Amino acid sequence: MITNILRIFLTRSIKPFVLRSGQEGVPGLDEKNLGLYIHIPFCKKICSFCPYYKVLYNKDLMEKYIAGLLKEIKLVAALNENRAKITSVYFGGGSPALAINFLPEIMGRIRESFNISGNIGIELHPRDIDKDLIKNLKSIGFDMVSIGVQSFQEKCLHTLGRDNIDNIKKMRIAAEGGFEVMDIDLIFGIPGQIAEDIVRDFEIAANNGATQISAYPFIEFSYSDLKSGPAGRNIQKKMLEDLIDISQRKDFKRTSVWTFSKKGHGIYSSVTRDTYIGFGPGAASLTKNIFKINTFSVEEYIKCLSGGKLSTALTLKFNKRRRSLYWLFWSAYSLHLNRHSFRDLFNEELDSFFGFEIFIGKKLKLIREEEGGYEVTFRGAQLYHLIEQVYTHQYIDKTWKIALDDPWPEKIILY
Repeated sequence: MITNILRIFLTRSIKPFVLRSGQEGVPGLDEKNLGLYIHIPFCKKICSFCPYYKVLYNKDLMEKYIAGLLKEIKLVAALNENRAKITSVYFGGGSPALAINFLPEIMGRIRESFNISGNIGIELHPRDIDKDLIKNLKSIGFDMVSIGVQSFQEKCLHTLGRDNIDNIKKMRIAAEGGFEVMDIDLIFGIPGQIAEDIVRDFEIAANNGATQISAYPFIEFSYSDLKSGPAGRNIQKKMLEDLIDISQRKDFKRTSVWTFSKKGHGIYSSVTRDTYIGFGPGAASLTKNIFKINTFSVEEYIKCLSGGKLSTALTLKFNKRRRSLYWLFWSAYSLHLNRHSFRDLFNEELDSFFGFEIFIGKKLKLIREEEGGYEVTFRGAQLYHLIEQVYTHQYIDKTWKIALDDPWPEKIILY
């Protein structure tokens, strides 16, 4: 209901968002601030709380997948006459470290195909971290790591179905690598978790080398296999407020709705990109005019690339209004609406294009003016925290569930 009302109000249209099947969603590379995302969908153990596309690790399937991935990178790069400029590269999963023996070849193909000028990051499962892995990642060129700790508390790990791993030891090993950013992912609102637990988790991460801490709310997806749902809204609100408080005491700055970065260090996020190209099954791409999703099937992905075809399963075509709203949504997540960024992407002035929305936002004290644009206030960030979870249930959960059930859906209608 909320997403439907907001969609009609903000898009000025009663038409729903419709993702359609077909190969028409060819990614464009002539974009500013273009990022690359590489999805490695293999895990040694499937975590029930994780919504992302993944499969159990299989050596033979991994090798076939890597061959397909290398072909996809080459096919996409060939869409541009010159080597496209890339401002960030990010490997996610799954557990990308399971592909460590293939990462030099993958990065070699990426460097041959694109002009890389930004950071190179990777998600890590604590289980996979050892000194050899960290040494290898540094030699390949990774300068940012994000470690999916989720919690240091035994009871929370048990609820999440996580094995008892010495996360502090793993963090210290990673910290010895001297990465520009070492992000620690935590979850708040886990069933049975209390505010003191998440505050303690933040303190442990901050005291053991984290330069960035991302604390995400526990969101139950319809296809997850969990015995109980997340903590209530008021409990989550209290936890988020306590996180903001402890972050300030630990000299961290809030750099997005759910992310805190140590002052004097870099900032990294896998989602706040104006445009990006995704590789691998389940990966998405976003350009000026389209949003596209690859098939949610390793086997179908491999089959497509073996035949020299991209594995686009669904495409959403944007008009300028809808595309600018996508920008607005994720810019709000990063707590800043930048006039220059908006002008570069849309050749429009932010204050005139979203004049009414900015007026309402200022009146409600959701945003305030700053140099170069607008900053999302504490009140605005609290509202975003609630809206994003509704958006996740109404849009992301529905899309991913259908895509998991059918690797080639005819269409998905989002209200």
